[in-house]
Order: sequence, then structure tokens, then C-alpha cells
Amino acid sequence: QVRLVESGGGSVQTGGSLRLSCAVSGYSGSSTCFGWFRQRPGQEREGVATFSTFDRSSNYEDSVKGRFTVSRDNTKNTVYLQMNGLKPEDTAMYYCAAKFTRTCTVLLGQRAYSIWGQGTQVTVSS
Repeated sequence: QVRLVESGGGSVQTGGSLRLSCAVSGYSGSSTCFGWFRQRPGQEREGVATFSTFDRSSNYEDSVKGRFTVSRDNTKNTVYLQMNGLKPEDTAMYYCAAKFTRTCTVLLGQRAYSIWGQGTQVTVSS
């Protein structure tokens, strides 16, 4: 059974950094799209970054480009989201998700993903 477990959330001040981790267990396929999503209170879940294990490409939502970096450590079967230059508007619950097809872009909505982690809270204060 595939399982995703996020960690690394916390509280930081504006301009700070956090690295979120998504530990993957139960699957190590070659065509997996990992997505990082966030959900602010009262808002829908939105995609912020994706990583494709097929071609190791990444894709970002416009507001996080240049600040967030998604990567994967094959040896640890973990996907990371490095977040730099954090802003108060980045405050949200962050989720890791996986889908087992090659199409991998932040334009895909949450319904495209079949496996989800429990989420980790990120709070950025001004």
C-alpha cells in the first residue's frame, strides 16, 4: 500500500525558509508524478509544485517560482519542497500527493491525484 508522510512544517518569519519532506513507502515506480499542494483556510487546495520521476522535470505555480524548489532523493525515496523567501501568504496546510501517470504539471487539479499525505502546517508571520 502506497503511503505518503509529510514533515518539516513549522512557524517562521517573513523571509525565512523551511524544507518539507514527503516520505514515500510502498511504491518506487518509474512514472510517478509527485505534487505539492497547499490549502489556506476557506480556500480550495491549490497545486504549487510537481516533480516527475519519469524525466525528473519540475513545474511551479507562478507565485512560488524562484522561491520554492522541488526535488527527490531516490536513495531515501523522499520528495522535498525547499521553500525560501517565505511570505505570509504562503501560510497554509501543505500536502504531498502522487499519481501514477506521466502527465505532471501544476495545472492538474487535486482530483488527478490518487494518494495523499496527511499534511503539514506552514505558518509565516510578518
